[in-house]
Amino acid sequence: MQNKRVIVGLSGGVDSSVSAYLLQQQGYEVIGLFMKNWHDDSVTISDDCPWLEDSNDAMLVAEKLGIPFQTVDLSEQYKARIVDYMFEEYQNGRTPNPDVLCNREIKFDVFLDIALSLGADYVATGHYCQKDTVAKSVVDTESVVDTELVEVTHRLLAGADANKDQSYFLCQLNQEQLAKTLFPIGALQKSEVRKIAADQGLVTAEKRDSQGLCFVGKVSLPDFLQQKLAVKKGDIIQVFNTHPMYAEARENTPKGLAEKFCYTRQDGSVVGTHNGAHFFTVGQRKGLAVGGTKEPLFVLATDVQENIIYVGEGKDHPGLYRTALWIAQKDIHWIRPDLKSDQPLRVKARIRYRQPLAAATLHPTADGAYLVFDAPQTAIAAGQFAAWYLDNELIGSGVIG
Repeated sequence: MQNKRVIVGLSGGVDSSVSAYLLQQQGYEVIGLFMKNWHDDSVTISDDCPWLEDSNDAMLVAEKLGIPFQTVDLSEQYKARIVDYMFEEYQNGRTPNPDVLCNREIKFDVFLDIALSLGADYVATGHYCQKDTVAKSVVDTESVVDTELVEVTHRLLAGADANKDQSYFLCQLNQEQLAKTLFPIGALQKSEVRKIAADQGLVTAEKRDSQGLCFVGKVSLPDFLQQKLAVKKGDIIQVFNTHPMYAEARENTPKGLAEKFCYTRQDGSVVGTHNGAHFFTVGQRKGLAVGGTKEPLFVLATDVQENIIYVGEGKDHPGLYRTALWIAQKDIHWIRPDLKSDQPLRVKARIRYRQPLAAATLHPTADGAYLVFDAPQTAIAAGQFAAWYLDNELIGSGVIG
């Protein structure tokens, strides 16, 4: 391990700061890089400039630790791969996850390539997740003379702090990326990370965790989207939970269970208007501005073609729940390709960050896979990522169709 070079993505937060410190203590040659991901004046992220403060804090941490530091401008790639994709997905009535995309497209692709070009052996991040590596001997029977090879598998594990586990955000990584990545704080609790930072006098010790778009900062998503997507008045239609479609028995197969409720104007009554169906997502409660109901209204579905939002009253409305979801073959990703099977696989899965893992079965088909949960799940949104685990290991994921 001596003289191994690690480039840490210093974000200006406490987690990456402590990651750099721990690696330094372990004897690595540590270099800090701050990613500048936004300077497009045509779209306003927020009234302040959080990245300037974050960059300054990252520089102060690097000075305190005595490690080299520089800023890399990835704003062009970020706009093309993340922001433009977000606009397109929302315009099509889907709900992307920018944090998952940012890790897949920026931090563990563009940033990793930069790090390797600087002679790095690894990149490191402040994610609350863990990695271990398993090596086993296999016999190469295709060679003229049987030879023994070492097969290496990298496993992406949940963070030790159950309240901060961020493995879901890394559900699109692959074996090559994991081979070059370290997660120094994955075995620690958040309280331990803050204590280490305070003991070392790091300026980020008490800094609040960042909110908003990945590595960009605070943003009001509706305000952000309205700068590129047209405001278009449409109807909000309320569907009552007594609608006959909810009482109809669904076909007890993965395909039948994954079927979505399809709504028309005749399924409810107009209760308000909105500024564009593409600004809303399934399960959303805020921003509807419709009163007069005993319980809050939730978005059940959006129709961007007809520009209609369908809503239901209460978090227990049957229109919010589905037992299964579909993932097309092109959108399935295996962190552990060796575990891919053409047989049903029992897993635990989640469809959003911080959601408790739920028992499910992954049913592969020629065209994709159905993920069928033992218990119905709320607010399954197209465009989001479903991630599946074996015990505490994240083994695969896919974009919900």
